[in-house]
Amino acid sequence: MDQHFSRSEMLPPLAPPITERGAVKWMRENLFSSPLNAILTLLGLAAIYALVAASLPWWLNSVWNAESLGQCRAIVAETAGEGATGACWAMIRERWHQFLFGFYPPDQWWRPILALGLLFVALAPVLFAGQKRNMAFLLGGIAVYLVVTLTLAETPAAAFALAVALVLGLTALSQVQPGRLLWFTAIYPALCFWLLWGGTVWAPIVAMAGFVLLYLVFRFAAPVIGLTPAAGAGIVAAVLWWLYLQGPVSGLLQGALPFGLRAINSDLFGGFLLAIVIGVTGIAFSLPIGILLALGRQSDMLIVKTLSVGFIEFVRGVPLITLLFTASLLLQYFLPPGTNFDIILRVIILVTFFAAAYLAEVIRGGLAALPRGQYEAADALGLDYWRAQRLIILPQALKVSIPAIVSTFIGLFKDTTLVAFVGLMDPLKGVTQIVRADIDWKGIYWEPYIFVGAIFFIICFGMSRYSMYLEKKLKTDHR
Repeated sequence: MDQHFSRSEMLPPLAPPITERGAVKWMRENLFSSPLNAILTLLGLAAIYALVAASLPWWLNSVWNAESLGQCRAIVAETAGEGATGACWAMIRERWHQFLFGFYPPDQWWRPILALGLLFVALAPVLFAGQKRNMAFLLGGIAVYLVVTLTLAETPAAAFALAVALVLGLTALSQVQPGRLLWFTAIYPALCFWLLWGGTVWAPIVAMAGFVLLYLVFRFAAPVIGLTPAAGAGIVAAVLWWLYLQGPVSGLLQGALPFGLRAINSDLFGGFLLAIVIGVTGIAFSLPIGILLALGRQSDMLIVKTLSVGFIEFVRGVPLITLLFTASLLLQYFLPPGTNFDIILRVIILVTFFAAAYLAEVIRGGLAALPRGQYEAADALGLDYWRAQRLIILPQALKVSIPAIVSTFIGLFKDTTLVAFVGLMDPLKGVTQIVRADIDWKGIYWEPYIFVGAIFFIICFGMSRYSMYLEKKLKTDHR
């Protein structure tokens, strides 16, 4: 009788070969998968080695404490030997305030610091709508930031207490009624303008009253004459308020209740203060204008479509630097005599229009990507044009267009450096040129550009990462 042996226990699995696991597998598949890839990998490694070998001593021999470039070079020669090179970061330590604030008065630095902190408070309900935990973390971080920076900036006690109390109150509100934070978002532009430029507090309040007038005229006229004529009437009423009534009303209020901050001229703005003011304002206002232009380009009304197409094609066909020169030199000629229109506001308007034209085409692409059935579904529900756009069409079109919209925003923020050509002190050319003209730092080259480039990278990379977070949250590739 044959007896067959059967194993009672399974043999333990063997480890895969070394070439099929871990780092070796990754390198074989990604770096040395073919003779050509192997050659390119070796050439890339050689280039990286040459770059690191050439630049590493320059980084390692950095000098942080010196009063001039000559002292930096003397310290490098003393510590690393004759002929050695090293980065002179002492220039950044001595002039960091000019790169950040330009020539803004040092005793008023707390104002742009507070405006920057409140900017993120205003953005919280927009970036993290309905997410109480994220808003709490963001607003808590802003509170810590304001306490530290305002203390270092020697902020007046009253302003310090009001700022901290405001942020803590808004933090509590975000946990109880987060939707109410949008009211602060709406009034932030006027508050920011007053903090940065100063003057009477009634000027921005009366200017915001123009928007209230626009809404009231639209609200009461829409049932009588229709949405579009009511919107036009509201805009006309607001423009008349701003042109003829804003100045006298704010003057009367200032005479009755004088209150304000020290006025700061625009020629004192510079550095990243200027770049952030222009960039953030352009981003905030160009998106709604771009949406209206995109809808106008697809409108069935001939006049609206013609004006939208003409504006978009004209702006897209003209370099931004041309528009900046227009803002600096020509725009003043079209204003009433004696009008003092701030140069920064003129630049902001032209930059906003420039970005809006490009955003209009981006959003038009998102609208074109939607299937026709979405429009038919809105009609089947009995929605009018604006409700259909607000509830069905635009949310989907904007979701599809997120990568291109954020890319346009990043390009707009980087293009703020072009304002140096119209006499404004941007951080890349204006402030850097002023610093390098100082006899103590004559001849310094790489350090200011690396410092400015690093800050631009941090800001633009932050926008890019938020875009990726938003895409993942909305799952634009799945629905």
